[in-house]
Amino acid sequence: MQMVFQNPYSSFNPTMTIRQSFYEIGKVFKIGTEETEKRCKQLMENVRLPEDLMNRHPNELSGGQLQRLAIARALLLNPDFIMADEAVSALDVSVQAQILNLLLDLRTSLGLTMMFISHELTVVEHVCDEILVMYLGTVVEKASGEELFQNILHPYTQALISAKPKEHPAMETHRIMLEGEAKSAMDAGGGCKFAPRCRFCQKGKCDVEMPPLKEITPGHFVACHKVEGEMKKNG
Repeated sequence: MQMVFQNPYSSFNPTMTIRQSFYEIGKVFKIGTEETEKRCKQLMENVRLPEDLMNRHPNELSGGQLQRLAIARALLLNPDFIMADEAVSALDVSVQAQILNLLLDLRTSLGLTMMFISHELTVVEHVCDEILVMYLGTVVEKASGEELFQNILHPYTQALISAKPKEHPAMETHRIMLEGEAKSAMDAGGGCKFAPRCRFCQKGKCDVEMPPLKEITPGHFVACHKVEGEMKKNG
Protein backbone atom coordinates (compact mmCIF):
# COMPACT_ATOMS: atom_id res chain seq x y z
CA MET A 1 0.00 0.00 0.00
CA GLN A 2 1.15 3.54 -0.80
CA MET A 3 -0.22 7.00 0.01
CA VAL A 4 -0.86 10.17 -1.98
CA PHE A 5 -1.19 13.03 0.50
CA GLN A 6 -3.29 16.18 0.43
CA ASN A 7 -0.54 18.80 0.22
CA PRO A 8 2.18 17.87 -2.30
CA TYR A 9 4.51 20.63 -1.06
CA SER A 10 4.63 19.23 2.47
CA SER A 11 5.05 15.62 1.34
CA PHE A 12 8.41 16.20 -0.44
CA ASN A 13 11.72 17.07 1.20
CA PRO A 14 12.42 20.67 0.06
CA THR A 15 16.21 20.16 0.21
CA MET A 16 16.18 17.25 -2.25
CA THR A 17 15.54 17.13 -5.97
CA ILE A 18 12.64 14.94 -7.05
CA ARG A 19 15.10 12.35 -8.36
CA GLN A 20 16.89 12.23 -4.99
CA SER A 21 13.54 11.71 -3.23
CA PHE A 22 12.74 8.78 -5.50
CA TYR A 23 16.23 7.31 -5.05
CA GLU A 24 15.83 7.45 -1.26
CA ILE A 25 12.84 5.13 -1.58
CA GLY A 26 14.89 2.84 -3.80
CA LYS A 27 17.62 2.65 -1.14
CA VAL A 28 15.19 1.89 1.70
CA PHE A 29 13.53 -0.92 -0.25
CA LYS A 30 16.82 -2.19 -1.71
CA ILE A 31 15.99 -1.44 -5.33
CA GLY A 32 19.18 -1.05 -7.36
CA THR A 33 20.11 2.32 -8.87
CA GLU A 34 19.68 1.07 -12.42
CA GLU A 35 16.23 -0.38 -11.69
CA THR A 36 15.15 2.78 -9.83
CA GLU A 37 16.17 4.94 -12.79
CA LYS A 38 14.32 2.64 -15.18
CA ARG A 39 11.18 2.87 -13.06
CA CYS A 40 11.51 6.67 -12.79
CA LYS A 41 11.57 7.05 -16.58
CA GLN A 42 8.51 4.85 -16.98
CA LEU A 43 6.63 6.63 -14.20
CA MET A 44 7.29 10.05 -15.71
CA GLU A 45 5.66 8.76 -18.89
CA ASN A 46 2.76 7.38 -16.87
CA VAL A 47 2.05 10.73 -15.19
CA ARG A 48 2.69 12.64 -18.44
CA LEU A 49 5.57 14.83 -17.30
CA PRO A 50 8.96 15.52 -18.96
CA GLU A 51 11.83 13.62 -17.38
CA ASP A 52 13.93 16.74 -16.74
CA LEU A 53 11.54 17.77 -13.95
CA MET A 54 13.15 15.02 -11.87
CA ASN A 55 16.18 17.29 -11.44
CA ARG A 56 14.21 20.15 -9.89
CA HIS A 57 13.40 20.93 -6.27
CA PRO A 58 9.77 20.99 -5.07
CA ASN A 59 9.65 24.81 -4.89
CA GLU A 60 10.44 24.97 -8.63
CA LEU A 61 7.28 23.09 -9.57
CA SER A 62 3.58 23.91 -9.69
CA GLY A 63 1.10 22.20 -7.37
CA GLY A 64 -0.29 20.15 -10.24
CA GLN A 65 3.17 19.00 -11.36
CA LEU A 66 4.15 18.11 -7.81
CA GLN A 67 0.97 16.12 -7.20
CA ARG A 68 1.61 14.15 -10.40
CA LEU A 69 5.08 13.42 -9.06
CA ALA A 70 3.59 12.38 -5.72
CA ILE A 71 1.44 9.89 -7.63
CA ALA A 72 4.51 8.65 -9.52
CA ARG A 73 6.38 8.25 -6.21
CA ALA A 74 3.49 6.21 -4.81
CA LEU A 75 3.72 3.91 -7.83
CA LEU A 76 7.49 3.40 -7.57
CA LEU A 77 7.10 0.21 -5.52
CA ASN A 78 4.41 -1.25 -7.80
CA PRO A 79 1.68 -1.29 -5.13
CA ASP A 80 -1.65 -3.06 -5.57
CA PHE A 81 -3.44 -0.52 -3.37
CA ILE A 82 -3.19 3.28 -3.19
CA MET A 83 -4.83 5.53 -0.60
CA ALA A 84 -5.40 9.05 -1.91
CA ASP A 85 -6.16 11.33 1.04
CA GLU A 86 -7.82 14.56 -0.18
CA ALA A 87 -5.45 14.31 -3.14
CA VAL A 88 -6.94 17.22 -5.10
CA SER A 89 -8.40 19.54 -2.45
CA ALA A 90 -5.23 21.67 -2.21
CA LEU A 91 -5.15 22.25 -5.99
CA ASP A 92 -6.81 24.81 -8.25
CA VAL A 93 -10.12 23.66 -9.71
CA SER A 94 -8.63 23.74 -13.21
CA VAL A 95 -5.92 21.28 -12.14
CA GLN A 96 -8.19 19.02 -10.09
CA ALA A 97 -9.88 17.49 -13.14
CA GLN A 98 -6.50 16.68 -14.72
CA ILE A 99 -5.28 14.87 -11.59
CA LEU A 100 -8.57 12.99 -11.17
CA ASN A 101 -8.53 11.82 -14.78
CA LEU A 102 -4.90 10.77 -14.38
CA LEU A 103 -5.75 8.70 -11.29
CA LEU A 104 -8.66 7.04 -13.10
CA ASP A 105 -6.49 6.24 -16.12
CA LEU A 106 -3.74 4.77 -13.94
CA ARG A 107 -6.25 2.75 -11.95
CA THR A 108 -7.45 1.14 -15.18
CA SER A 109 -4.11 0.71 -16.95
CA LEU A 110 -2.22 -0.63 -13.90
CA GLY A 111 -5.08 -2.59 -12.33
CA LEU A 112 -4.93 -0.66 -9.05
CA THR A 113 -7.35 -0.66 -6.17
CA MET A 114 -7.73 2.87 -4.84
CA MET A 115 -9.26 4.34 -1.70
CA PHE A 116 -10.16 7.96 -2.36
CA ILE A 117 -10.81 10.04 0.77
CA SER A 118 -12.61 13.32 0.11
CA HIS A 119 -15.20 15.75 1.44
CA GLU A 120 -15.93 17.01 -2.08
CA LEU A 121 -19.04 15.12 -3.14
CA THR A 122 -18.87 15.99 -6.83
CA VAL A 123 -15.38 14.46 -6.89
CA VAL A 124 -16.52 11.33 -5.04
CA GLU A 125 -19.46 10.89 -7.41
CA HIS A 126 -17.12 11.14 -10.42
CA VAL A 127 -14.34 8.89 -9.14
CA CYS A 128 -15.71 6.15 -6.89
CA ASP A 129 -17.34 2.83 -7.78
CA GLU A 130 -18.31 2.24 -4.15
CA ILE A 131 -18.80 4.86 -1.44
CA LEU A 132 -18.57 4.69 2.34
CA VAL A 133 -20.04 7.67 4.20
CA MET A 134 -18.48 8.21 7.62
CA TYR A 135 -19.54 10.35 10.56
CA LEU A 136 -17.08 10.82 13.46
CA GLY A 137 -15.10 7.77 12.34
CA THR A 138 -18.12 5.46 11.98
CA VAL A 139 -19.49 4.15 8.67
CA VAL A 140 -23.15 5.17 8.44
CA GLU A 141 -23.89 4.26 4.83
CA LYS A 142 -22.27 2.12 2.13
CA ALA A 143 -23.37 1.59 -1.47
CA SER A 144 -22.28 1.83 -5.08
CA GLY A 145 -21.78 5.38 -6.31
CA GLU A 146 -24.79 5.21 -8.61
CA GLU A 147 -27.08 3.72 -5.93
CA LEU A 148 -26.01 6.11 -3.18
CA PHE A 149 -26.75 9.31 -5.07
CA GLN A 150 -30.09 7.98 -6.35
CA ASN A 151 -31.34 6.46 -3.09
CA ILE A 152 -29.99 8.39 -0.11
CA LEU A 153 -31.13 6.73 3.11
CA HIS A 154 -29.14 7.86 6.16
CA PRO A 155 -30.13 11.28 7.60
CA TYR A 156 -26.48 12.39 7.71
CA THR A 157 -25.90 11.39 4.08
CA GLN A 158 -29.05 13.29 3.11
CA ALA A 159 -27.77 16.44 4.82
CA LEU A 160 -24.29 15.98 3.37
CA ILE A 161 -25.47 15.58 -0.21
CA SER A 162 -27.93 18.47 0.14
CA ALA A 163 -24.86 20.67 0.68
CA LYS A 164 -23.47 19.88 -2.79
CA PRO A 165 -22.82 23.04 -4.83
CA LYS A 166 -25.55 23.80 -7.35
CA GLU A 167 -24.71 22.92 -10.96
CA HIS A 168 -26.52 26.07 -12.08
CA PRO A 169 -27.39 29.25 -10.09
CA ALA A 170 -31.05 28.99 -11.13
CA MET A 171 -31.44 25.47 -9.74
CA GLU A 172 -33.61 25.15 -6.65
CA THR A 173 -32.08 23.14 -3.83
CA HIS A 174 -33.31 22.04 -0.44
CA ARG A 175 -30.55 22.41 2.12
CA ILE A 176 -30.88 20.26 5.23
CA MET A 177 -29.54 22.28 8.15
CA LEU A 178 -28.05 20.30 11.03
CA GLU A 179 -28.69 21.60 14.52
CA GLY A 180 -27.32 20.64 17.91
CA GLU A 181 -23.79 19.93 19.12
CA ALA A 182 -21.70 17.21 17.51
CA LYS A 183 -20.37 14.50 19.80
CA SER A 184 -16.65 14.20 20.31
CA ALA A 185 -15.08 11.60 18.02
CA MET A 186 -13.44 10.23 21.19
CA ASP A 187 -16.78 9.79 22.97
CA ALA A 188 -17.12 6.08 23.71
CA GLY A 189 -20.64 6.44 25.08
CA GLY A 190 -23.57 4.43 23.76
CA GLY A 191 -25.98 5.40 21.05
CA CYS A 192 -25.70 6.64 17.50
CA LYS A 193 -22.95 9.25 17.13
CA PHE A 194 -25.22 11.31 14.89
CA ALA A 195 -28.15 11.28 17.36
CA PRO A 196 -27.53 14.77 18.88
CA ARG A 197 -27.88 16.37 15.43
CA CYS A 198 -30.44 14.05 13.81
CA ARG A 199 -33.91 15.42 13.12
CA PHE A 200 -35.30 11.86 13.35
CA CYS A 201 -33.64 10.94 16.66
CA GLN A 202 -35.80 8.57 18.75
CA LYS A 203 -35.15 9.38 22.40
CA GLY A 204 -34.41 6.31 24.48
CA LYS A 205 -33.26 4.35 21.42
CA CYS A 206 -31.00 6.30 19.08
CA ASP A 207 -29.21 8.03 21.96
CA VAL A 208 -28.75 4.74 23.83
CA GLU A 209 -28.25 1.97 21.27
CA MET A 210 -25.70 2.10 18.45
CA PRO A 211 -27.43 1.00 15.22
CA PRO A 212 -25.66 -1.83 13.35
CA LEU A 213 -24.70 -1.47 9.69
CA LYS A 214 -27.41 -3.49 7.92
CA GLU A 215 -28.13 -4.34 4.29
CA ILE A 216 -31.37 -2.53 3.46
CA THR A 217 -31.44 -3.30 -0.26
CA PRO A 218 -28.96 -5.49 -2.19
CA GLY A 219 -25.52 -3.91 -1.78
CA HIS A 220 -26.84 -0.88 0.15
CA PHE A 221 -25.92 -0.84 3.85
CA VAL A 222 -27.15 1.71 6.41
CA ALA A 223 -26.64 2.15 10.16
CA CYS A 224 -29.87 3.84 11.26
CA HIS A 225 -32.71 2.77 13.56
CA LYS A 226 -35.22 4.85 11.56
CA VAL A 227 -34.29 3.28 8.22
CA GLU A 228 -34.24 -0.21 9.73
CA GLY A 229 -37.66 0.37 11.30
CA GLU A 230 -39.14 1.54 8.00
CA MET A 231 -37.71 -1.52 6.24
CA LYS A 232 -39.37 -3.86 8.77
CA LYS A 233 -42.64 -1.92 8.55
CA ASN A 234 -42.70 -2.18 4.76
CA GLY A 235 -41.96 -5.90 4.95
